Amino acid sequence: MPLSPAEKLHYILPILEAWYGEATTELRYRNPYELTVAVVLSAQCTDVRVNQTTPAFFARFPDFATLSQADPAEVLSYIRSISYPNSKAQRLVELARTVMEKYGGELPKDPAELQKLPGIGRKSAHVISSVLWQAPVLAVDTHVFRVSRRLGLAKGKTPEKVEAELTAIVPPAYLGRAHHWLILFGRYHCTARKPRCGDCPFTAYCEYFAQTAQTS
Repeated sequence: MPLSPAEKLHYILPILEAWYGEATTELRYRNPYELTVAVVLSAQCTDVRVNQTTPAFFARFPDFATLSQADPAEVLSYIRSISYPNSKAQRLVELARTVMEKYGGELPKDPAELQKLPGIGRKSAHVISSVLWQAPVLAVDTHVFRVSRRLGLAKGKTPEKVEAELTAIVPPAYLGRAHHWLILFGRYHCTARKPRCGDCPFTAYCEYFAQTAQTS
């Protein structure tokens, strides 16, 4: 009898924990402001590219107050190598102004409040909350989405539905960490184009592997 998603997780999570331990974001930051900027810049862009870009950005715009007074055209000059630089430059300035005007210069901790900031969607809010404050939330990015569906942990066709399915079966104590584990597993092992199925410990539970084995 096939294992349920919750039963699969019973076997999968301990292995991911052994592999990645107290994993966190690969974005480089020193404070909530820097993480927020990095998360906004990372949308549809690699963490490597963001980490190459942010040192000069943070030297020029070291905090929300400075960024809130910036001209988006100047912000753009620092992030041209990032995907969608024009819209992100505008959003970053708007975000900083909102933080200064509505939140007294302090980043709100509530994920729902974070989503009210320009440029911060549900996934970004959950990333920020889980990294900074270990909130029991799970962000579903492209890696989490792909890995969860391949392993048969979720069936949803949208990130929101996959998030709901995972949140229902991942123990609360694992939620924030499971996000990072699944990202790292998807980024370096269960990759989009050439997943490393040959040395994967989860092939016995993986629906994708079962399907490819039948067609090969």
